[in-house]
Amino acid sequence: MNLSVKTKNLCKQYGIRPARSKGQNFLIWEHVYEKIVAAAGLQKSDTVLEVGPGLGFLTEKLSRKAKEVIAVELDDRLAEVLRERLAEQKIENVEVVNEDIFIFNPSRLASLRHPPLIRGGLGRGGYKIVANLPYNITSRFLRKFLSEVEPKPSLLVLLLQKEVVERLAAKPGQMSLLAVSAQYYADVKIITRVPKEAFWPMPKVESAIVALTPDLTRLRHPLLIKERERGEVDEEKFFQLVKAGFSARRKQLQGNLAKQLDINSEKIKEVLRAVGLTERVRAQELSMEQWKQLFIALRERNVV
Repeated sequence: MNLSVKTKNLCKQYGIRPARSKGQNFLIWEHVYEKIVAAAGLQKSDTVLEVGPGLGFLTEKLSRKAKEVIAVELDDRLAEVLRERLAEQKIENVEVVNEDIFIFNPSRLASLRHPPLIRGGLGRGGYKIVANLPYNITSRFLRKFLSEVEPKPSLLVLLLQKEVVERLAAKPGQMSLLAVSAQYYADVKIITRVPKEAFWPMPKVESAIVALTPDLTRLRHPLLIKERERGEVDEEKFFQLVKAGFSARRKQLQGNLAKQLDINSEKIKEVLRAVGLTERVRAQELSMEQWKQLFIALRERNVV
């Protein structure tokens, strides 16, 4: 029985009606699941935090590769169905958590299993995230798991709308606030495109698989560090600069910074020239490295 038929049968059996408002478009192509699992590069020692497991087809595959899977499902009915299906298949290394992912704290991962499968607690990089996310929570999700919570994941493999994936992995010329925000924290790699026909019900847009590998060492420059908090990057000031730069996308960077940060325009032009940028450059043209250099140059001159 193919996944399309199996998915529809399960929905009929359990009285599930996919809700577009919740982004419930079930993936029905087997080989796409395999690509997601392969992108996660799972080892038998790995803990996986799966977000939005739905009917559990991906959960089953993850459970065979990883030490354990913590599956966080917001929908009450789907969480109940998933528990039943896992019990029927005698899959014992999966814990289903019926909760909003924005309430869930990964520090709980070490104590969820009974007895716990994770020994000695979780340090940074102690787990991997696999998720099929609706568009409207992508930015918030990335902000939480790349910048706000501890411990942070060692890898995120996400199935997202193709347009969002392309924005995350954008190159200079097409950069955005979302791209800078993602690339500040992680290396971003597009794995593959996923056509809309791979889902039921079929969405209006295509999707793609993306892998984000957090790298919190790339901005370890003394002027990027808070002076009184050893080892902590001054993200607030950095992103204040970036947001100001993107405040009016069609306008030049120097004008946006001068207006939004109340800095003398000539001073901004001087700094741009100092880091090898033209006075007419726009925010979307800067690479992640150039944003870093610009921030450092402004800090050196006590401008920000």
